[in-house]
Amino acid sequence: MIRLLWTASAEVRYFLRRYMPSNILLDLIRTRKGLKWGVPAMLLAGPYLAIAFWCTTLIENRGPGWLHIVVLVCLWNALKMMAIGPVSVVLLVRARAREYRAQRQELSEDVPLGELTRSSR
Repeated sequence: MIRLLWTASAEVRYFLRRYMPSNILLDLIRTRKGLKWGVPAMLLAGPYLAIAFWCTTLIENRGPGWLHIVVLVCLWNALKMMAIGPVSVVLLVRARAREYRAQRQELSEDVPLGELTRSSR
């Protein structure tokens, strides 16, 4: 039974990771070229929160109960979009620092050791 639940949860995670638009967007942002789009992606939290607010209004006015699921999904996606901004900034700073170190290391390997130790008399 536990093995069945483990497999089912893995399949659900795979499906959500592969086909849900917000997860696809987050995967694209986590690439090196996409890190610069993390902060603008935080703006997508606004529409998610607006949809959640609209659905709660409908629920309060005797709307269908399944809208609670829509509210939860929208709130979860809004939190993910708000979190990707600071995360992408940290990842971008780390990537640029790594590139800078690699560039400095390349430059130091190109200069012969004798030129660095000669005195200028």
